[in-house]
Amino acid sequence: MIGFYLLIGLISLASWIVSSRLQQKFKKYSKVHLRNGMSGAEIAEKMLADHGIADVKVISTPGMLTDHYNPQKKTVNLSEGVYNQRNAAAAAVAAHEVGHAVQHAQAYQYLQMRSKLVPVVSVSSKLSQWMIIGGIAIAAASGGTGIGVMIAIAGLIFMALGTLFSFITLPVEYDASNRALAWLENKNMVSQQELAGSKDALKWAARTYLVAALGSLAMLVYWGMQVLGNRD
Repeated sequence: MIGFYLLIGLISLASWIVSSRLQQKFKKYSKVHLRNGMSGAEIAEKMLADHGIADVKVISTPGMLTDHYNPQKKTVNLSEGVYNQRNAAAAAVAAHEVGHAVQHAQAYQYLQMRSKLVPVVSVSSKLSQWMIIGGIAIAAASGGTGIGVMIAIAGLIFMALGTLFSFITLPVEYDASNRALAWLENKNMVSQQELAGSKDALKWAARTYLVAALGSLAMLVYWGMQVLGNRD
């Protein structure tokens, strides 16, 4: 189990470093005020209109960096700071979330794939590790055969679905950022300085998803070795 705790520690450290860096970047670019004076909400509404999307609402949601797009309710949910603020960070986040709404409207394949996995992963992610640990314990008690091994393998399959979800999320997030930055630049919504800040902020936001995906893969490989490597 020492290897497991070491792995958890490394993943947690990487996640903390990227998260801290992301917060620093957003704090920095929150001081770069937009020359056009538009708020994050106004940026989002303008981008939706420019893409001919009239059935998506832009709303404010509590918290910091809690911004997201809800495809079921068709709402672009912007954290209070992003919704009201008029800076490069707010513009980047608002446009990024609208990028997801544009993906939805245009039936972007990776977003569709991720949406189909959400119901399964929401259940499997809570059970997978417990099933693996429980299955290994049962297998050890029964001589390495029978129901314990089957439970552990089922847990691995559930964990693999979670890992797949994490990696499908990467192109979804990167594509949304690319759409956002292209629109901000092509529509002259931001100056070159503001655009540079928006790019840097979104780059670090994307890295949180990259770390999560790599962490998920590392966990899958580790538990796969524990379950399948002991079946000789």
